[in-house]
Amino acid sequence: MRLRDKLDGRRVLLTGVTGFVGEAMLQRLLTDLPGVRPVCLVRPKQGQPGRDRIAKLLRRPTFAAAAERVGGLDALVALVEVVEGDLADVPELPTDLDVVVHCAGDVSFDPRIQDAFTSNVVGTHNLVTRVVEASVAGGRQIHYVHVSTAYVGGRRRNAVPEASVAHDVDWRAERDAGLRLAQRIEDDSRQPEVLTRLTAAAQREHGRSGPITVAQDAERRRRDWVREQQQAAGGERGRSLGWTDAYTFTKAMGERVVEELTSGTSRDLPGAPALPVSIVRPSIIESALVHPFPGWIEGYKMAEPIIMAYGRGELPEFPASPDGVIDIVPIDHVVNALIAVCATDPEPGVPQYFHVSTGARNPCTFAQVHELVREHFEKHPFDASVTGAVPLATWRFPGSTAVERVLVQGETAHRLADRALGMLPRSDRVRDFARQLDRTRSRLEMLRRLLDLYRSYTQVELQFIDDNTLALHRALDPDDVELFAFDTAVVDWTHYFRDIHCPAVTAPVRKADALRKRRGVAPEPGPRRLDGDPAGVLAIFDMDGTLLSSNVVENYLWLRMPELDGPDRVREIAKLVGRVPSYVRAERRDRGAFLRQVHRRYEGADLHQLDALVDEVITPHVLERVSGSALRRVREHRAAGHHTVLVTGAVRPLTRPLAALFDTVVAAELAADDDGRATGFLTSPPMVGESRAAWLTRFAQVHGFDLSRSYAYADSQSDLPLLRAVGRPTAVSPDVALYRAARAARWPVENWRTPPAASRSRFPDVRHDTTGVALP
Repeated sequence: MRLRDKLDGRRVLLTGVTGFVGEAMLQRLLTDLPGVRPVCLVRPKQGQPGRDRIAKLLRRPTFAAAAERVGGLDALVALVEVVEGDLADVPELPTDLDVVVHCAGDVSFDPRIQDAFTSNVVGTHNLVTRVVEASVAGGRQIHYVHVSTAYVGGRRRNAVPEASVAHDVDWRAERDAGLRLAQRIEDDSRQPEVLTRLTAAAQREHGRSGPITVAQDAERRRRDWVREQQQAAGGERGRSLGWTDAYTFTKAMGERVVEELTSGTSRDLPGAPALPVSIVRPSIIESALVHPFPGWIEGYKMAEPIIMAYGRGELPEFPASPDGVIDIVPIDHVVNALIAVCATDPEPGVPQYFHVSTGARNPCTFAQVHELVREHFEKHPFDASVTGAVPLATWRFPGSTAVERVLVQGETAHRLADRALGMLPRSDRVRDFARQLDRTRSRLEMLRRLLDLYRSYTQVELQFIDDNTLALHRALDPDDVELFAFDTAVVDWTHYFRDIHCPAVTAPVRKADALRKRRGVAPEPGPRRLDGDPAGVLAIFDMDGTLLSSNVVENYLWLRMPELDGPDRVREIAKLVGRVPSYVRAERRDRGAFLRQVHRRYEGADLHQLDALVDEVITPHVLERVSGSALRRVREHRAAGHHTVLVTGAVRPLTRPLAALFDTVVAAELAADDDGRATGFLTSPPMVGESRAAWLTRFAQVHGFDLSRSYAYADSQSDLPLLRAVGRPTAVSPDVALYRAARAARWPVENWRTPPAASRSRFPDVRHDTTGVALP
């Protein structure tokens, strides 16, 4: 009989229809097997009912032919019955089902251990239990078809038969231990020694911003640590038992669940009858050869990241043997085999196994794939003017150990360069260097991920025997062969990679490249356009390093140097130089503590004389250090009617030259004794890091300003909380840490240059009619 006749009128339940295999399976049923009555188990998502998710799925171009056949999308949606549910809590299933095809599961190579077990073991257990219950309630044999992977055979060598995998691993014990281990890792992440280490790392990076920023980053690091440890735990347990990773390990455990629960002798389902079971094991599933159209693929699978990285010139080597076999199978061969399996009637309690693979009868080697992919990109390179692609590498296949050694060398060199970067003074050249290092880091991270994920798959030497699958194919009615063929020996790898797969997976990128080329290379975000509505808008400016090239130590010298002669100036500078190490330590630990140390040097200064010195001597020196771009931006905000704010850690007298430009000035206030002389202390804590953001938030609340429409300009990582508090931040001549944060957040980055005439080695001179300030 033809497949359409065998399956006519059968109710087939599918799981995972929003995934690659499930979608392809549903598409073929609706398009080429009109007599099948599909039922889909669909999980509601983000307030979207399961039926709406199916309707959205059926609007895709892949279902256009099916919709046209039945008279439109609404009619097509009506053909699909939806059962809302999740593998974590499978609802009761219809009792009149004929076939259940389980396509869902976690297919990533490095899942967290609990995710792998929950999807591939617990979810399978829940589904098979419901299938058995529905079979008993309906008094009928439901054929359960389980989609697994050929790699459940583990790290064996040579021939892998179509049979139950030989192992004595207790899936229940592994399931329970895996879930406990995941929780233990979560608990361990809260142990003092772990938190201390993570907090110290956060402190080193964000200490200048403030304790809340440090705490937030420490918590982010804790979550990242948990995820990485849980991922590593699954992979290590799988490899310790002979599998490549957590994915193949838990898939093998899932098969054992199926074999036991459908055997009629399961202790979990006492008295339940045996069921007919088929386990289908595809190898690496890639784009379609023919159906629904050549090259159809959803998302990136195993080969695509490698192909794309190679085409970008970012994959100089690959840790495989040139004669190693990469077992790839087109998605339509997998679906055709599944359809043929659904039409079989296996003996209850005796599972049948099918490999859908190519390595045994139609092998494709890594060297062959490399040559075909290289040939494609030589004829159709990515646009280097848009993507920055470099010449294509010629893989020498030096082996996994050599590739690992070169990668470790690169990672070490990058780590040392990045450490040195943090010690360099800020400049355009340093920021360019940071950009280059960031690109290098992304490339190294990508290489590390590819190496870690695919190393095991490049080292296995497996031949998946597909005798059962070939026999099933040969049993097809001759009239079904053209539409439902799945003999993978017919795949011409040269044609597949050169004419189908590579063009299909690179087409979206080429389209995006062409669009970017028409638009021009997108620059970094430029200056923001000012809001035309002035109501409720603030414009906040940092002073030192933003409006003018200076820092609080220089500010102190401006006020100290005018009263000193040459030798005294040398001695004063020498004193400051001697304090530099303690200043640096203080600033890295707590910028507020650093400012307090510097401001202590004002002890004994007459505050009125400080104001006079600034007005009569320092003002010209300050103004010549102010960036012309900064002045223009402040005036633009004032012209737009925005409320301008100057915020600085410098002492208030030094803001006097700029005070006329701002509606509000926030500066360090020196405490004074009864004689008007500075005590060396401040009247309130320094306005730095998070305190600036807190002050700004309160100021906006009290005075009715809208921070989401407000602007902020600053140069230092310590100002991240301030910049994040507004809707329109700009990084000005930023240090490396702020520059990286700005690029990640897509904030504008501007360089407000100091006038060329300004010199950092020249100090103000006292005019003849000015009395000294008498700083001790």
